Amino acid sequence: MEEEAKQKAGYMAVDNHVQNNQALGIGSGSTVVYAVERLAKRVQDENLKVVCVPSSFQARQLILQHNLHLSDLDRHPELDVAIDGADEVDCSLNLIKGGGGCLTQEKIIAACAKTFIVIADYRKDSKSLGEKWKKGVPIEVIPMANVPVTRAIVAKYGGNAALRMAVSKAGPVVTDNGNLILDWKFSNISNWKDVNVGIKMIPGVVETGLFINMVERVYFGMKDGTVCSRDRPSH
Repeated sequence: MEEEAKQKAGYMAVDNHVQNNQALGIGSGSTVVYAVERLAKRVQDENLKVVCVPSSFQARQLILQHNLHLSDLDRHPELDVAIDGADEVDCSLNLIKGGGGCLTQEKIIAACAKTFIVIADYRKDSKSLGEKWKKGVPIEVIPMANVPVTRAIVAKYGGNAALRMAVSKAGPVVTDNGNLILDWKFSNISNWKDVNVGIKMIPGVVETGLFINMVERVYFGMKDGTVCSRDRPSH
Protein backbone atom coordinates (compact mmCIF):
# COMPACT_ATOMS: atom_id res chain seq x y z
CA MET A 1 0.00 0.00 0.00
CA GLU A 2 2.79 2.43 0.93
CA GLU A 3 4.67 1.60 -2.28
CA GLU A 4 1.63 2.32 -4.43
CA ALA A 5 1.12 5.60 -2.56
CA LYS A 6 4.76 6.58 -3.15
CA GLN A 7 4.51 5.70 -6.82
CA LYS A 8 1.36 7.77 -7.41
CA ALA A 9 2.81 10.81 -5.63
CA GLY A 10 6.06 10.54 -7.58
CA TYR A 11 4.30 10.16 -10.92
CA MET A 12 1.97 13.10 -10.33
CA ALA A 13 4.82 15.43 -9.30
CA VAL A 14 6.76 14.62 -12.47
CA ASP A 15 3.67 14.96 -14.67
CA ASN A 16 2.71 18.32 -13.16
CA HIS A 17 6.09 20.02 -12.88
CA VAL A 18 8.56 18.65 -15.41
CA GLN A 19 8.68 20.31 -18.83
CA ASN A 20 11.02 20.31 -21.81
CA ASN A 21 14.43 22.03 -21.54
CA GLN A 22 14.56 22.04 -17.75
CA ALA A 23 17.38 21.47 -15.29
CA LEU A 24 16.09 19.17 -12.54
CA GLY A 25 17.30 18.43 -9.02
CA ILE A 26 16.88 14.77 -8.10
CA GLY A 27 16.47 13.96 -4.42
CA SER A 28 17.17 10.76 -2.51
CA GLY A 29 15.17 7.97 -0.93
CA SER A 30 12.57 5.36 -1.80
CA THR A 31 9.86 7.70 -3.14
CA VAL A 32 12.25 9.44 -5.53
CA VAL A 33 12.86 6.08 -7.25
CA TYR A 34 9.31 6.29 -8.65
CA ALA A 35 9.73 9.91 -9.74
CA VAL A 36 12.87 9.04 -11.70
CA GLU A 37 11.12 6.01 -13.21
CA ARG A 38 8.32 8.29 -14.44
CA LEU A 39 10.77 10.92 -15.64
CA ALA A 40 12.66 8.35 -17.73
CA LYS A 41 9.39 7.19 -19.31
CA ARG A 42 8.40 10.75 -20.21
CA VAL A 43 11.85 11.50 -21.64
CA GLN A 44 11.53 8.41 -23.82
CA ASP A 45 7.89 8.96 -24.87
CA GLU A 46 7.96 12.74 -25.32
CA ASN A 47 11.63 13.18 -26.28
CA LEU A 48 12.05 15.68 -23.44
CA LYS A 49 15.41 17.44 -23.15
CA VAL A 50 16.20 17.62 -19.45
CA VAL A 51 19.36 17.51 -17.36
CA CYS A 52 19.43 15.95 -13.89
CA VAL A 53 21.55 17.06 -10.93
CA PRO A 54 21.75 14.45 -8.14
CA SER A 55 21.66 15.10 -4.39
CA SER A 56 23.50 11.91 -3.42
CA PHE A 57 25.39 8.87 -4.62
CA GLN A 58 22.05 7.01 -4.71
CA ALA A 59 20.42 9.71 -6.87
CA ARG A 60 23.41 9.70 -9.22
CA GLN A 61 23.10 5.94 -9.67
CA LEU A 62 19.35 6.27 -10.36
CA ILE A 63 19.97 8.90 -13.04
CA LEU A 64 22.62 6.75 -14.74
CA GLN A 65 20.54 3.54 -14.52
CA HIS A 66 17.71 5.27 -16.38
CA ASN A 67 20.04 6.75 -19.03
CA LEU A 68 19.11 10.31 -18.08
CA HIS A 69 21.42 13.26 -18.72
CA LEU A 70 23.62 13.62 -15.61
CA SER A 71 24.88 17.09 -14.72
CA ASP A 72 26.07 19.07 -11.69
CA LEU A 73 25.75 22.46 -10.01
CA ASP A 74 28.93 23.74 -11.66
CA ARG A 75 27.18 23.55 -15.03
CA HIS A 76 23.62 24.16 -13.77
CA PRO A 77 23.73 26.24 -10.57
CA GLU A 78 20.11 27.30 -11.09
CA LEU A 79 17.58 24.48 -11.29
CA ASP A 80 14.01 24.79 -12.54
CA VAL A 81 12.52 22.12 -10.29
CA ALA A 82 13.84 19.87 -7.52
CA ILE A 83 11.87 16.79 -6.47
CA ASP A 84 12.65 15.01 -3.21
CA GLY A 85 11.08 12.96 -0.44
CA ALA A 86 10.76 13.73 3.28
CA ASP A 87 10.73 11.90 6.59
CA GLU A 88 8.02 14.15 8.00
CA VAL A 89 5.96 17.16 6.84
CA ASP A 90 4.13 19.47 9.25
CA CYS A 91 1.02 21.60 8.63
CA SER A 92 3.17 24.57 7.48
CA LEU A 93 5.12 22.31 5.08
CA ASN A 94 8.25 22.40 7.20
CA LEU A 95 10.20 19.16 6.83
CA ILE A 96 12.47 16.80 8.64
CA LYS A 97 14.83 15.19 6.14
CA GLY A 98 18.05 13.23 6.39
CA GLY A 99 16.91 9.77 7.48
CA GLY A 100 19.05 8.51 4.61
CA GLY A 101 21.99 10.71 5.55
CA CYS A 102 21.98 13.03 2.49
CA LEU A 103 20.56 16.15 4.15
CA THR A 104 23.32 18.60 3.21
CA GLN A 105 23.34 17.89 -0.52
CA GLU A 106 19.53 17.68 -0.53
CA LYS A 107 19.25 21.13 1.02
CA ILE A 108 21.78 22.59 -1.43
CA ILE A 109 19.81 21.16 -4.37
CA ALA A 110 16.49 22.41 -2.94
CA ALA A 111 17.94 25.91 -2.40
CA CYS A 112 19.19 26.06 -6.01
CA ALA A 113 15.73 25.26 -7.42
CA LYS A 114 13.14 27.83 -8.43
CA THR A 115 10.48 25.31 -7.33
CA PHE A 116 11.02 22.66 -4.65
CA ILE A 117 8.47 19.82 -4.71
CA VAL A 118 8.20 17.06 -2.10
CA ILE A 119 6.66 13.64 -2.62
CA ALA A 120 5.68 11.34 0.23
CA ASP A 121 3.17 8.75 1.35
CA TYR A 122 0.40 9.42 3.88
CA ARG A 123 2.52 8.23 6.84
CA LYS A 124 4.74 11.33 6.60
CA ASP A 125 1.91 13.85 7.09
CA SER A 126 1.90 15.39 10.60
CA LYS A 127 0.40 18.40 12.33
CA SER A 128 3.73 19.15 14.00
CA LEU A 129 7.25 17.82 13.59
CA GLY A 130 8.02 14.86 15.83
CA GLU A 131 4.41 13.64 15.91
CA LYS A 132 5.13 10.65 13.65
CA TRP A 133 8.88 10.75 12.96
CA LYS A 134 10.47 9.54 16.20
CA LYS A 135 14.11 9.30 15.13
CA GLY A 136 14.87 12.98 15.67
CA VAL A 137 16.35 15.75 13.53
CA PRO A 138 19.50 14.68 11.66
CA ILE A 139 22.41 17.11 11.99
CA GLU A 140 25.55 16.70 9.90
CA VAL A 141 28.72 17.57 11.84
CA ILE A 142 32.45 17.78 11.22
CA PRO A 143 33.92 14.64 12.91
CA MET A 144 36.12 16.49 15.43
CA ALA A 145 33.10 18.55 16.60
CA ASN A 146 30.84 15.56 17.33
CA VAL A 147 31.04 15.80 21.15
CA PRO A 148 31.05 19.62 21.51
CA VAL A 149 28.09 19.98 19.13
CA THR A 150 26.16 17.24 20.97
CA ARG A 151 26.70 19.06 24.28
CA ALA A 152 25.81 22.47 22.82
CA ILE A 153 22.53 21.29 21.28
CA VAL A 154 21.37 19.56 24.45
CA ALA A 155 22.39 22.53 26.63
CA LYS A 156 20.56 25.00 24.40
CA TYR A 157 17.46 23.05 23.36
CA GLY A 158 17.22 20.00 25.63
CA GLY A 159 16.37 16.52 24.42
CA ASN A 160 19.01 13.99 23.47
CA ALA A 161 21.49 13.90 20.56
CA ALA A 162 23.19 10.65 19.60
CA LEU A 163 25.79 9.77 17.01
CA ARG A 164 24.19 7.71 14.24
CA MET A 165 25.82 4.29 14.06
CA ALA A 166 26.17 2.27 10.87
CA VAL A 167 24.41 -1.06 10.32
CA SER A 168 26.64 -3.04 7.96
CA LYS A 169 29.88 -1.41 9.10
CA ALA A 170 31.60 -1.04 12.45
CA GLY A 171 31.42 2.50 13.79
CA PRO A 172 29.38 5.55 12.79
CA VAL A 173 27.54 6.45 9.59
CA VAL A 174 29.84 8.56 7.40
CA THR A 175 28.08 10.90 4.96
CA ASP A 176 28.93 11.32 1.27
CA ASN A 177 30.86 14.40 2.46
CA GLY A 178 32.97 12.45 4.98
CA ASN A 179 31.14 13.85 8.01
CA LEU A 180 29.13 12.33 10.89
CA ILE A 181 25.42 12.57 11.73
CA LEU A 182 23.79 13.33 15.07
CA ASP A 183 20.12 12.44 15.53
CA TRP A 184 18.59 14.97 17.92
CA LYS A 185 15.44 13.80 19.68
CA PHE A 186 13.59 16.87 20.88
CA SER A 187 10.46 17.78 22.81
CA ASN A 188 8.26 20.88 23.03
CA ILE A 189 9.81 22.82 20.15
CA SER A 190 7.56 25.18 18.23
CA ASN A 191 9.68 27.93 16.65
CA TRP A 192 11.56 25.78 14.14
CA LYS A 193 12.94 28.73 12.20
CA ASP A 194 14.87 30.04 15.22
CA VAL A 195 15.96 26.56 16.28
CA ASN A 196 17.28 25.80 12.80
CA VAL A 197 19.33 29.02 12.73
CA GLY A 198 20.54 28.46 16.31
CA ILE A 199 21.82 24.95 15.57
CA LYS A 200 23.43 26.07 12.31
CA MET A 201 25.42 28.71 14.22
CA ILE A 202 27.10 26.12 16.48
CA PRO A 203 30.70 25.73 15.24
CA GLY A 204 31.16 22.32 13.64
CA VAL A 205 27.58 21.98 12.38
CA VAL A 206 27.53 21.54 8.62
CA GLU A 207 23.75 21.40 8.09
CA THR A 208 20.47 20.43 9.75
CA GLY A 209 17.71 18.20 8.44
CA LEU A 210 15.18 21.00 9.08
CA PHE A 211 13.83 22.40 5.81
CA ILE A 212 11.98 25.56 6.82
CA ASN A 213 9.88 27.58 4.32
CA MET A 214 11.54 25.88 1.35
CA VAL A 215 8.78 23.73 -0.16
CA GLU A 216 6.26 25.00 -2.71
CA ARG A 217 4.04 21.92 -2.76
CA VAL A 218 3.85 18.44 -1.24
CA TYR A 219 2.16 15.48 -2.93
CA PHE A 220 0.94 12.81 -0.51
CA GLY A 221 0.04 9.40 -1.87
CA MET A 222 -3.01 8.34 0.19
CA LYS A 223 -4.21 4.96 1.47
CA ASP A 224 -7.18 4.93 -0.92
CA GLY A 225 -5.00 5.30 -4.02
CA THR A 226 -5.59 9.03 -4.53
CA VAL A 227 -2.98 11.79 -4.32
CA CYS A 228 -3.51 14.83 -2.12
CA SER A 229 -1.45 17.97 -2.74
CA ARG A 230 -0.82 20.80 -0.32
CA ASP A 231 0.77 24.17 -1.06
CA ARG A 232 2.85 26.16 1.38
CA PRO A 233 0.68 28.66 3.27
CA SER A 234 1.34 32.26 2.25
CA HIS A 235 2.25 34.38 5.26
